[in-house]
Parts: sequence; C-alpha cells; structure tokens
Amino acid sequence: MNSCIYNGEVTHTRFKPVKHFLKYKTFSLLVDLDEISQLDKSISIFSHNKFNIFSFYDKDHGDRDGSNLKNWVLANILKFNIEGKINKIKILCYPRVFGYVFNPLSIFYCYEDRKLKAIFYEVKNTFNEQHTYIFKIKDNEKISQKCKKRFYVSPFMDMETFYNFKLLNPEDKLSVFIKQTDSVGTILTATQTGEKKEFSSKQLIVNFFKYPLMTIKIISSIHYEALLLWKKGAIYRKRNNKIRNNLSYEEY
Repeated sequence: MNSCIYNGEVTHTRFKPVKHFLKYKTFSLLVDLDEISQLDKSISIFSHNKFNIFSFYDKDHGDRDGSNLKNWVLANILKFNIEGKINKIKILCYPRVFGYVFNPLSIFYCYEDRKLKAIFYEVKNTFNEQHTYIFKIKDNEKISQKCKKRFYVSPFMDMETFYNFKLLNPEDKLSVFIKQTDSVGTILTATQTGEKKEFSSKQLIVNFFKYPLMTIKIISSIHYEALLLWKKGAIYRKRNNKIRNNLSYEEY
C-alpha cells in the first residue's frame, strides 16, 4: 500500500514586522487516491465521504463540489500542458476528525510511475477560500520552486511577497519547507516534518490519543496566534477580493 501516515510537527517563524514563533505536534495522511476505497473498506474508524472518527471527503479539496479528485488533477495537468502520463496521485493533508478539518496546506504529488512530474500546493484561509499553485517538476532530487503570492492568507502579511518551496519526495520521512520573502529579505519560514507510519486502525487509534482533537486545535491555534501577533503590534490588512477556488500555473 502506498498510503501512509506521518507523525511530526509544524513550525512557523516570523522575522518581521514582529518576531514570533510557534510549533505544534501534528499527524498527516498521505493518501493514494487509487487506494481510498480500499482504505474505507479495510479500516473501520476511517471513511471516505462518510462520517467517522477519521474521514477524507472529496469536497474538502479540488473544486470542493464532491467531484472526483483524480479527474480534477488530471484535467489541470492537461490544461497546463504538463508532460507525462500521470498514473499515480497522492495527497498530503489532515483528516477530518469527528467530521471537522481545516487544512491550511494540502499537497498533491503527481507521478508517472515512480517519477514525480507535478505538484499542486492547495492553500486555504480561514474565510473558506482556496488557491492552488501548480508546478511541473524539473528535478526529482531537489524539489524547489518559487512564485509570487497570489492569495490572501494571513491578515498580518503583505500580498507583495514571494513563496519559496523546498521539499523531499515523501518516503520514510516527510519534509516541507516554505520561505516567504519580500524585496528586502525573509519574512517567514514554515516547516512540516514527519516520520512515516503504517496507515492502519492501530496507528489511527494511537494518534487519536496522542493528538486529541487535532483538527480543532489547529484552527484554535491559528486564531490564538493571530491574537498574539495583534497584541505584539502587527498591522491588520483587509482582504480586497473574495474568492472561492482559484488556481495558477507557476513557471520558475
């Protein structure tokens, strides 16, 4: 089975306009979209598009209308003329826990056999908006991309900035590194790391007690950390445009 669980942590380090650091323990799912039905049948506490202790809903990703996610990915691969025959798609994300999830970042890894050909960075904000940054992969050893920020995420961050992504192909270890910069230098770095675990009922039960009500804690932490930033003097910036689902193909 290609699907697995990564137990690890997330960090955010802000360098300006005010300094701030946060770290919290999390676990993520890496789901092979071709295995989702099998996972639903074989793991009693995990469901696909149905309520359970842990679940994965198609409507949380892509067009967010419940349509087939693999078809959505393949349609965008074709739309942006990304070369290769994509025959394996995995998504890194948090699961729903008792029906609730907030995924600040989900990543689609798109493969031709074992070769990574494209990555989709699906970013959400707390206003129920989403933007997906799509990249083709030039080097499977060092996955590194850069693009302009096109989507309002934090009310304490300027739009006129750039994202720098660096990550490893998820295998025994998970490593995602994001650096946000402006014309002067680094504003923020964010990391997500993890150790690979088996996608099983036993591991999910262990994680249920190890990371209790994780998804609720994630959204609560986001609002709590925003309050701390405001108290430190960070300037609140209003969002000008309201969107639902946007995407962009990025050259780098």
